[in-house]
Amino acid sequence: MSAPSNTSPSSPHVMPTYGRLPIALSHGQGCRVWDTQGKGYLDALGGIAVNTLGHGHPRLVSALCDQVGKLIHTSNYYHIPLQEQLAAKLVQLSGMSNVFFCSTGLEANEAALKLARKFGHNKGIDRPEIVVYEKAFHGRSIATLSATGNPKVQAGFEPLLEGFIRVPINNIAALEKATAGNPNVVAVFFEAIQGEGGVNPMDADYLKQVRQLCDQRDWLLMIDEVQCGMGRTGKWFAHQWASITPDVMPLAKGLGSGVPVGAVVAGPKAANIFGAGNHGTTFGGNPLAMRAGVETIRIMEEDGLLEHAARVGEHLRAALQRELGSHQGVKDIRGKGLMLGVELTVPCSELMARAVEAGLLISVTAETVIRLVPPLILSKAEADEVVAILAPLVRALLAEKGVT
Repeated sequence: MSAPSNTSPSSPHVMPTYGRLPIALSHGQGCRVWDTQGKGYLDALGGIAVNTLGHGHPRLVSALCDQVGKLIHTSNYYHIPLQEQLAAKLVQLSGMSNVFFCSTGLEANEAALKLARKFGHNKGIDRPEIVVYEKAFHGRSIATLSATGNPKVQAGFEPLLEGFIRVPINNIAALEKATAGNPNVVAVFFEAIQGEGGVNPMDADYLKQVRQLCDQRDWLLMIDEVQCGMGRTGKWFAHQWASITPDVMPLAKGLGSGVPVGAVVAGPKAANIFGAGNHGTTFGGNPLAMRAGVETIRIMEEDGLLEHAARVGEHLRAALQRELGSHQGVKDIRGKGLMLGVELTVPCSELMARAVEAGLLISVTAETVIRLVPPLILSKAEADEVVAILAPLVRALLAEKGVT
């Protein structure tokens, strides 16, 4: 999460790890939230691509209340039927075979990195190496931070973990060159659409080429769908636009509509790498989180939210293009479905605070990219409202910075 420039003082009792905007949200309904002072906001951030069903969705609220009255947490010492139910659904949607549940995207990516290393050791490779990407973001643990491609978030936490080879996105020649003659490579790991790195999509042709290369060289293809998965792009998982299937797929964010849920979905090549005792979690797969995942997917299917996200996302993109696309200060408008980025030619972090003042929640990432990842229930009218609020703010900022 990028820190806005206009922030309120941190609580004296909370570590100052976030640059917060000067509001506290109280409650929400649909795509709207209200702060403790009663001011309303249109939510185009969705908790950073988390609140799939928006706020206060009646069917989700009812299901979660029911589950809280039954069981919130037990332990993975015991079978948890809702785990089996959610795992079966994810297997069906992905075309893969097995699932490990955790609580966050970081944990899911950490598990993927462990899978890749053990895959290598099982092949007799003592020092496995994993291909990762420029501008990637996979989390803030030491391992996921090392896989991340942002020197600013890595600074101060060196030495980073070894065993990563970094390449640019959408360049198969660069990937082949970086790995040529290296017998220690075990996996290629990337986001189908980079989120924190600036909403940068992987090309469908590139995805197919990497899938082919992994097959040829017996590498794991590991696709981080933490932010771009769960229907956000108009398919369940963003890589499905390229008609490929990965070997390992971390998930989180939108899977539980706000309840912390993470998962690693594995295909046959990776499904049996972990054995008993190789990996674990206390909270992962608890009954409340599993119920949230089961009900999120059920509601998405019943309400046709994949098709809705694709349709409204295209409407939102077209409206942004119409209002901002011809401005010389707008470098690009890109993304898929309801994961869109508007890249400016100048830094624009102050837009977060200005949007809040205007009643809109957004984020700015990679310094110059406005990121829009609203709930998947966003309507076309609400998409038009997003643009009506945002476009004048962008034009005013660019004018201030001498870009006209």
